[in-house]
Amino acid sequence: MNSPYSDPTTNFGFQKVPADKKNALVREVFDSVATNYDLMNDLMSFGIHRLWKSSLLDWLSPHPKKVLLDVAGGTGDIAARYRARGGGKVFICDINQAMLEAGKAKIKKEPDSDTIEWVCGDAEALPFPDRSIDVYTIAFGLRNVTSIQNALHEARRVLRPGGRFLCLEFSTPAIAFINPIYDAYSFKILPEIGHFVASDRDAYKYLVESIRKFPDQINLEQQINSAGLEKSSYRNLSGGIAAIHSAWRL
Repeated sequence: MNSPYSDPTTNFGFQKVPADKKNALVREVFDSVATNYDLMNDLMSFGIHRLWKSSLLDWLSPHPKKVLLDVAGGTGDIAARYRARGGGKVFICDINQAMLEAGKAKIKKEPDSDTIEWVCGDAEALPFPDRSIDVYTIAFGLRNVTSIQNALHEARRVLRPGGRFLCLEFSTPAIAFINPIYDAYSFKILPEIGHFVASDRDAYKYLVESIRKFPDQINLEQQINSAGLEKSSYRNLSGGIAAIHSAWRL
């Protein structure tokens, strides 16, 4: 069977792996960390990821008649915030069933949790019809797909004309003196936190490496434009450690 990827290999952290094997490798990582994922996010970012997600929702301005698709949204953080701010129906799509189960357990007691649907699916082959979604979000998930370009094309496909795309992801610090501190923390401390809390040093080593292999702000904006999404822009967060990219399907 022919691979759907033009390049037979891709990055899995700093390793090169067969492109058609990456999904399984990523699934293993998130199977391992699912039950501790939210705790680890708090520990790794000192809770700042919560402010970043709030910034995403501030820029999005949820609307009760807008249907949200949150891709790679396993534990439901973006979905819960969208609903709490008056947003409409939400679909959470994640390739990893363990992450979805962790999310369901977390927010099942939240108000209107029945307006959230949980779908196990691939960002590069979304199980949603063309032009069926008002808002597409992906937070800390785009760097884990096999082909960013394929995922971006899928985002455009499912968005209605006038629909909004928003991506929150780790990025490239814009302030030079941050880099050595950030590198030391990322490569020396984070894997040890992963080992201590989640008993999986390698999973967090991969997550750190995947951040470093992810395109910087300008390159990601170019890829977003190449996928046919328009009016793209981005905002740096915490000096560029993370960034939000916004674009529209016109």
